[in-house]
Amino acid sequence: MLSLVVMVFVTVATGFLVWANDKRHGKYGIAVPAGVSLGVGALSWIAFIAAGFGYQPGLTWIPWVLPIVLGTAAAAGVAVFLGRTRTLRDTEALTKALRL
Repeated sequence: MLSLVVMVFVTVATGFLVWANDKRHGKYGIAVPAGVSLGVGALSWIAFIAAGFGYQPGLTWIPWVLPIVLGTAAAAGVAVFLGRTRTLRDTEALTKALRL
């Protein structure tokens, strides 16, 4: 259970770090990357524990490290996707409004 608590705190922290390092972070909320990171990390932790990787000698690092890596990667992907699409949509809306 301790691995879940540690993984949750670290994964949420990496989600906030992804948001802070994104230059377009004003286009989406601060909780979006942290929430995505937490969701992916928690689901992968559950999957790894259910698969039996949690308490096997030599494999105990899997539910500790991989959910954090997967959560951070998902947060970065969401930040890049939302940053690009929302910037384009905002630009299109502004151009449309200025043409009227």
